[in-house]
Amino acid sequence: MARDAEFQALLPIRGKILNVQKASLAEMLKNTECASIIQVIGAGSGRSFDLEQARYGRVILMSDADVDGAHIRTLLLTLIHRYLTPLLEAGRVFAAMPPLHRIDVLGSGGKPGDIRYTYTDAEMRATLKELEKKGRRWKDPIQRYKGLGEMDAAQLRDTTMAIGSRQLRRINVKDAEAASRVFDLLMGSDVAPRKEFIIAGAGSLDRESIDA
Repeated sequence: MARDAEFQALLPIRGKILNVQKASLAEMLKNTECASIIQVIGAGSGRSFDLEQARYGRVILMSDADVDGAHIRTLLLTLIHRYLTPLLEAGRVFAAMPPLHRIDVLGSGGKPGDIRYTYTDAEMRATLKELEKKGRRWKDPIQRYKGLGEMDAAQLRDTTMAIGSRQLRRINVKDAEAASRVFDLLMGSDVAPRKEFIIAGAGSLDRESIDA
C-alpha cells in the first residue's frame, strides 16, 4: 500500500538470508531467499551477471533501524557484493533510511499541529530544543520506531518510499579489494580476526546508539 505501483516493486525477505561469504555457490543457489533475489533482478549472477539485463534501475534495501535490521542489510550487501557486483560498481544499490522518531507537535496560538520525523538521537534532541525555543509543545512520550512494521502505509510512504521525502544512502565500493577484505573479516568463517576487530573497536563504541 505504501509503494507507487508505476515504478516500485517489493520483494519481502523472510528473516535473515544465508551468509553467502561462508557458503558455496551451490548452497547459495539452493537458498530460497538468495535465489529469489537473483531471479527477480533478472541479470544472472557471478561472472554471467549482465547489468544491462537488470529489470530495475535501483535496488533499495529496506530494513528496520535497529541492530537486527543492520545485520539483515549486511547479509544482503554480502550477497550483492559477491554475486551481483556490477550493481554496486554502477552505484545502483541503496539503503533506505527510515526515521527513528516521530514527534507529534501540538498546535498552539492558532497554529495547527504537525509531525516531525528525526533520524538520529542527536537530531531528535536538536529538534526538541528548537521547538522549545519557539514555545511549541509536543506529545509525550515521543514515539521511537523499532521497525518498519510499526508504521502505517501512509507513514511508510512519506518517510521511506516517496521520492520527494525519502532518504536514501548510496552504497558504493571505491576499492573492491579493500571491500572484499572487510567482508571476509566481518562475514567469513575465521572467527579469531573478527573477535580482535570487535575488541579493538569496543572502546570507541557509543553505547547510547545500541538498541536496548
